[in-house]
Amino acid sequence: MSILEKLQHSDRFPTIRVREPSEGSAHWLYMHADAGPGVRPCCRFEMLEDMWRYMRSITAQPQRAAGRLRHFVLASAATAYNLGGDLDLFMRLIGAGDRERLLAYARHCVEGVHHLHTGFGGDMHTVALVQGDALGGGLEMALACHTIVAEEGVGMGLPEVLFGLFPGMGAYSFLCRRVSPRQAERMILGGEIYDSQEMYRLGIVDVLVPKGRGESAVLELIRRQQRAPHAYRAMNAVRAIGQPVALDELMRITEVWVDTALALDEKSLRTMERIVRAQTRRTGAEAG
Repeated sequence: MSILEKLQHSDRFPTIRVREPSEGSAHWLYMHADAGPGVRPCCRFEMLEDMWRYMRSITAQPQRAAGRLRHFVLASAATAYNLGGDLDLFMRLIGAGDRERLLAYARHCVEGVHHLHTGFGGDMHTVALVQGDALGGGLEMALACHTIVAEEGVGMGLPEVLFGLFPGMGAYSFLCRRVSPRQAERMILGGEIYDSQEMYRLGIVDVLVPKGRGESAVLELIRRQQRAPHAYRAMNAVRAIGQPVALDELMRITEVWVDTALALDEKSLRTMERIVRAQTRRTGAEAG
């Protein structure tokens, strides 16, 4: 029986699957547990709510975090890692000119990715396990993590420019901690989808493994880091000092994103609609 098979399973949250070992040192969260025909593996508000509620429940209080190293692994139960923001919701809110609700969604996303970036108060090393395509907001979630483990043959990119937008929930800030600002801008404004091998060559993916080897690679990473927990926990603190991404920075950027979204024209919205239809067809084909 594998280590993962020994993990306890919780179904308190309908859109995600959560696995924890009995000693509580590693937490695995699989997005899109309810994926199926017509359910796109994207950042739906319901799933974000389940994710953030679970993440809050495992955030250590300062007095409990001292000297301890835990791990949080963000993975997917669907064939895609995450296809990005909920474009169907965006179209409705943009069409209605509803800035308040669009900003609330964006802020909700930002609060979650910042929690990943800060390591749940400092005692958690966060790992993105990318075994399927990670696009837009899905890639932003992975970029917020301390370590990205990706399998070969996976598509990763920020295609928002195709419909006149930019990734506004942390992509620029987090990319600039991995590549130069000029390279980050090229990736955002080019809208290109890269394969995971290229992302590894660029230094964005930290660990690249063959298809089907992602979970075992993460388990090995956890075992290796637990042999020197104080050093890795200290590195969390050093990273927060040397390469901080402030919540205020992310919030200010996402306001620019909201105002840009509300200025989109009909052509951009039609492009968004075509992408939604393509994503829906994809989920139906994969479920069939």
